[in-house]
Amino acid sequence: MINIYKTEDGVLQELNEFIPGAWVHVSMPDDDDVTRIVEELGVDPDYVRAALDEEETPRVDSEEGDTLIIVDIPVMEREESNSSLLYSTLPLAIIHRQDMIITVCLRDTSLINMFKDGKVRGFNTVKKTRFILLLLQKNAARYLTYLKHIDKTSVSIESELHKSMQNRELIQMLALEKSLVYFSTSLTSNERVLKKLLRLDFIQNYPDDTELLEDLLVENEQAINMCSIHRDILSGTMDAFASIISNNLNVVMKLLASITIVLSIPTIVASFFGMNTGVPFEGEPMGFYIVMSIACGFSIITAIILWRKKMF
Repeated sequence: MINIYKTEDGVLQELNEFIPGAWVHVSMPDDDDVTRIVEELGVDPDYVRAALDEEETPRVDSEEGDTLIIVDIPVMEREESNSSLLYSTLPLAIIHRQDMIITVCLRDTSLINMFKDGKVRGFNTVKKTRFILLLLQKNAARYLTYLKHIDKTSVSIESELHKSMQNRELIQMLALEKSLVYFSTSLTSNERVLKKLLRLDFIQNYPDDTELLEDLLVENEQAINMCSIHRDILSGTMDAFASIISNNLNVVMKLLASITIVLSIPTIVASFFGMNTGVPFEGEPMGFYIVMSIACGFSIITAIILWRKKMF
């Protein structure tokens, strides 16, 4: 799907044709969309298809006056297996041209929708450099927002884990840890892209934009540090609860083993007195009660010994 927008009199308008100063957004493109962009705008087809590969790494590339900027953007989805939230990343391609900006993404995202809905102050399609920096700034802010969501979710799961000690909570925490791995890798790659942008001519020509990009680098570094902290805390929490669950299992197994030992003593005594040979108290009227007393006595003594050794 191809959407064309341009800011006119401070209002974002959707257009039906490619004109200078426009913003062209391509989401979930098919072959016809790619062909139209390539033929009508003369864009390198590799630039358009770059964002269609989920494994594409963030980078900056320039050729024939066009500059390709690929960054990873955070997305939130729900796993079908356990209905837990999983945060991952998708590549977003930004193509800077002399007369327009082109963005390409595999799906509609909340980041792009912020600009479509006019929720970003200072956004103007004509100011291409500022538009790119605002897009990158909102992307870094979205990472920070999702990291806060992950932190709140992990605290909630941890409180549930105190009560239930079930595998479901551990699996949810594992999904969050996986999300932090995605974020950490993407943020580090995005940082390299931001540092390379500082050396580009269309950034250096505007001192205000250069200052904004430097602030953006600080914000991205903050996201990296926050991601690292949350990842370490979550990993330590998972290890601690895994040890607690294992220890609880050992306690249960120890208790069951002690009970088994205590209950096996009457069985052994009864086996001795159940032999088909002459046994003590064979002719005694109270023989049964004597044997039971012996068995119970040994069981009580064994139970006291195990209790003193803290086996119960």
